[in-house]
Formats: sequence, C-alpha cells, structure tokens
Amino acid sequence: MTDVTHWSFPSELQPVPSELAFDLTRALQSVVRLSSHIPEDGYTASMLGTERTGNGVVIRDDGLIVTIGYLITEAETIWITTHDNRVVQGHPLAYDFATGMGLVLPLGTLDAAHVTLGSAADIAVDDEVFVIGHGGRGHALKAEIFARREFAGYWEYLLDVALFTSPPHPEWSGAALLDREGRLIGIGSLFVQEAAGDEVKKGNMFVPIDVLVPILDDLVKTGRAAHPPRPWLGMYASEDNQRIVVGGLAEGGPAQRAGVRQGDLIVAVGGQRVGSLAEFFRTVWDIGPSGSVIPITVARDGTTLPVKVQSADRGDFLKKPSLQ
Repeated sequence: MTDVTHWSFPSELQPVPSELAFDLTRALQSVVRLSSHIPEDGYTASMLGTERTGNGVVIRDDGLIVTIGYLITEAETIWITTHDNRVVQGHPLAYDFATGMGLVLPLGTLDAAHVTLGSAADIAVDDEVFVIGHGGRGHALKAEIFARREFAGYWEYLLDVALFTSPPHPEWSGAALLDREGRLIGIGSLFVQEAAGDEVKKGNMFVPIDVLVPILDDLVKTGRAAHPPRPWLGMYASEDNQRIVVGGLAEGGPAQRAGVRQGDLIVAVGGQRVGSLAEFFRTVWDIGPSGSVIPITVARDGTTLPVKVQSADRGDFLKKPSLQ
C-alpha cells in the first residue's frame, strides 16, 4: 500500500464538504488503517503474504471495526492507526468466509467516530457514492456505481450482488463505500478492470454491507455466523467459454487429496452439468455442509473421470487468533 503521506487525489476528485448531506470530517475519522502480520507458516501466507495493510471502518461507539476479511485472516498481530495517527493494537475477532467480511476488536480506546450502517438495496447504476480510505480528505474519492451484479471469485466465493465503482481507489482494501447520506453501504474488496465497448473500465468491487447485518451479532458473540460452514474443495477455478477450468489447488486441500489436477475441466457436480463459476459453487453448496462428499466429473486428456471429493471446513486449515 502507498504511504499515506505521499499522495492525494486531485481536488476535483475529492468530496466537497459544503456539497454533502453528511459530516465529511466525521466520516473521515471513522476510517482507520490496519496493518496485520501473519506467521510464515500460515496457510494463506504464500498467496496473500505475511504483511497486509488496508483500511477498516468503525461501526460502533465501542470501536468495533469492519474490514475485508483477507486483511486479517490468520493474523498474529494487528495494529490500528487512527485518523490522528495514534496506534492501538487490535484483535481479529471474526472472518466470515461466505460474505468475506472481517471484524477487528480494538484492544485500547480508539476515540474515533463511527459510521451509520446503511443498505445497498436501493443503490442504482450511475448513483453517486464516496470511497473513503484512511488518510483524510486527500484519500476520499467521489465515484459512481457503474454496475451491480453477481460476483463469483475463484477462491470459492460468491455474492448474489456486488457493487462496482469508478474511478478506482488505489487503496481499496477495506475502504468505506458511503451513500449520499454518509451511510456505510459497502466494504472495499478488489481492483477490477473489464471491457466496456472499446474501452477498459477500471474500478473497485465492494461487498455490500447488507450481507454483514444479519450475522453481525453472531460474529461478535461467537466469532462465526450461525449457518453451517459450506463445503470447501480447495480448488481455484475460472470460467473459459462456459467451461470450468482448475487453475490451481490448495496444498493438501480436499480436491488435491482426491486427485483433481491443475488443468482439469469440471464437467458436472452430482451428475448436473455446470458452465459457470456461480453455478458450480451453488451446486456444490446445495449438496450439504462441510464434510459432505462432493461427486464431480472432470475432463482430462480427452476422457471424463468421476472424482469424489471429501469436502472440508476451510477454517480448519487456518491458524486461529489468540487473545493474550
């Protein structure tokens, strides 16, 4: 991530306080910087790195922070930097694999403002929104929604609706997406670029805050949502002309142990043909919770092969946080 002292958006891209229906200063104060350290033997260390930095958003007056979960997965230590550059240690309270949301509990007083939770349900394409990163007004961006649609991620992740904004914010991870009233409607997840006619549209993907609200109390109380864990295959797949291609496998994961290979094509799940990532994931998850045997058919070297994958709970492969 870029050093917060070394850049800012051009003034014409920044929100103008006098034009807003909310207190921009308060909104800026609610966004903190998160720096997490993951042990080198963490399951996600090779893919996501051992030093991760991004944003978090204070959502309650007790300092509870919501962020994007990959920033804090397997975190051994977390440091929170407030708007006035005070540093407080944090604890990775929860990471929900289904939504991608994470919660951080500050282990000291933040003395930070908190935002009001809104809803992305009524947000439409071309609506004006604001992307807020830690670092003051120079890291706040006027943006617009250029798409809202389903999103499937190769890491066995699916959102029924995701929000896509443009122009892109360079420090999108865990950034706050605010509506015109200053309410939190999304958390930054990805940088995206896609074809839009003869041009390439660049922007960010946000996870709607709506997916967090129903499970928030459970995450705070128990560290996980009440719903049973979904079956995890440990497979990194992509779509190619209505084909599901295995691009990689989690080391020691269920699919690798079952004999699935990189380059295999997933033809069917439980005898049902699948042609998109979303269809693939939903068909797998419909079979049962984690631990269910997932019968898949793969195409390899011109032949089809039946493979039975003993699925797992993804969380069992990760290091668990400890509260000293």
